[in-house]
Amino acid sequence: MTHIVVIGAGITGVTTSYKLLQQGYRVSLLDRQCYPAMDTSFANGGQLSASNAEVWNHPSTIFQGIKWLFRNDAPLLFNLKPSWHKYSWMAEFVWQTRAYRANTIETTRLAIAAREHLFEMAQKENIDFDLEKRGILHVYYSAKEFEQAVKANALLQEAGLERYAVSSEEIRDIEPTLQGRYHAGFYTPSDCTGDIHKFTSGLAQACLAQGLQLICNAEIREIKTENNGVRIYWEDCDARHDGHQSNVVEADAVVICAGSGSRALARQLGDRINIYPVKGYSITVNLNDAESQEAAPWVSLLDESAKIVTSRLGKNRFRVAGTAELNGMNRDIRNDRIQPLINWTRRHFDINTRSVVPWAGLRPMTPNMMPRVGPGSRPRVFYNTGHGHLGWTLSGITAQMACDAITQAVPPR
Repeated sequence: MTHIVVIGAGITGVTTSYKLLQQGYRVSLLDRQCYPAMDTSFANGGQLSASNAEVWNHPSTIFQGIKWLFRNDAPLLFNLKPSWHKYSWMAEFVWQTRAYRANTIETTRLAIAAREHLFEMAQKENIDFDLEKRGILHVYYSAKEFEQAVKANALLQEAGLERYAVSSEEIRDIEPTLQGRYHAGFYTPSDCTGDIHKFTSGLAQACLAQGLQLICNAEIREIKTENNGVRIYWEDCDARHDGHQSNVVEADAVVICAGSGSRALARQLGDRINIYPVKGYSITVNLNDAESQEAAPWVSLLDESAKIVTSRLGKNRFRVAGTAELNGMNRDIRNDRIQPLINWTRRHFDINTRSVVPWAGLRPMTPNMMPRVGPGSRPRVFYNTGHGHLGWTLSGITAQMACDAITQAVPPR
């Protein structure tokens, strides 16, 4: 049986493993954490959002980022400390403004196609992940803000997305719990939300039942390719300081789904995958009283000005996420980045924020904000990585794309 090794047990690695198992492959999944979905797939904003598929490579975004440079509470935080990777990545990001239109349309199309793959997996494997199909509501405070959004909306609609403008009165009708004054908004009824950690964990369990070999606490040391296969050398994270030798997994091919760690692995294999770890933060508000449960919204929201998204995760949890921080592989949870999320929640809803769980994760972002999916330069090496802020949204379709590429090059036997 053809053996494929998948590196990275986040949403992209687990969905890729599932698709490969469905095609009849033998699959081994390696991750450095103790369990699947413990890094960026742990507590993101929760949105499955084709309506948020606009890439960030737009001059207005760049100019706004410059204005935010010296505000610690700004949606974008840029550590000015010199770093060749960071500044060269930023230069490429600016250069990619030329592809803004094409990449926004393509990302939207991928996001629309991805939904059915995720829904099919969840239904087939009976995975409960707090799915809410109530749409996503984008809100804007000013006419200028809304006019810019109208231009972006034309691209989303060109890609086939059903999304329409709503007045300030209609915003109230769609989500009555939302407080504040708004100029207008956009509503996307086909978008939805869900708990990425619950989905990924549930799908990983389904994969185990289908024969997946899951190897956790595995730090990848080296990947060697040969004409007829690959060798992956790894060390147990708990035992690597005790003088233990590396373990080896031999396979017919390898798929790199390692998020922000993909760049270093790709370099070993002669590929340039320019991924930068863009940190995002979230809070999960525990709705411990009936009043808060009643006051928390069920419709998912995106506040364009604050760059904040929300998701209702069942009766008792409310997720608020946002911000982008360019600060290397730093995973520290900073209070000055969490507090604005709490303050925003208090301003917009009558919710008790006594019980709040903060989190930070690293979004693996390419300069053009397009995922890298498909074969590498060496035979039997494949990638499914670099999804940026849309890993949850795009994972269903990119897993299928990666599986199709592998099936064509290394057919199951």
